[in-house]
Amino acid sequence: MTTETQTVRQSRVGKRPVSIPKGVTVTIKGDRDVAVKGPKGQLERIFHSDVVIKQNGEQLEVHPNGAPRRFAQFQGLSRALLNNMVVGVSEGYKISLDLFGVGYRATLAGQTLTLNLGLSHQVVHQLHPSVSATVETIDDGGTKRPRVHLSSCNKEALGQDAAQIRSYRPPEPYKGKGVRYTGERIREKAGKTGG
Repeated sequence: MTTETQTVRQSRVGKRPVSIPKGVTVTIKGDRDVAVKGPKGQLERIFHSDVVIKQNGEQLEVHPNGAPRRFAQFQGLSRALLNNMVVGVSEGYKISLDLFGVGYRATLAGQTLTLNLGLSHQVVHQLHPSVSATVETIDDGGTKRPRVHLSSCNKEALGQDAAQIRSYRPPEPYKGKGVRYTGERIREKAGKTGG
């Protein structure tokens, strides 16, 4: 009876190591519980049971836990999440949202963002504890409108907050009114022409 040696498939992205920049400390408890601390904040995550996170000098590597068949699926994901944590605590992430519409306003009190979006009621959005926000009024060719700046070390929480704020009033395709990401281009439709 012959024993076969099974080679573990590796993800093209996942096999690249994550370099640890200066000022960032990484603590690995067990094999999967990783805590990352840096100048922008602190993050902790427990990774999937099919992967093992190892620190090799100034680099983090994702290795298989034994020889699981699904390792390649979770290797790339784990490496991306690990890289997001390291970049988040060292540099941070930022997203800005523009409010297009007459009478659209945004006010901030602590972690509570209150939005006037032309609805019958004010929209009150509670920001994630790791997300900080500022509101400014920008002048775009004589038209003043509010811009909401969001920043965080947690990319996941930041993206979730930004997507939720945009979902309260997505930009409509005829006049472009609504909440959109700064720099986002809306494909506007031509309205009904007179007949």
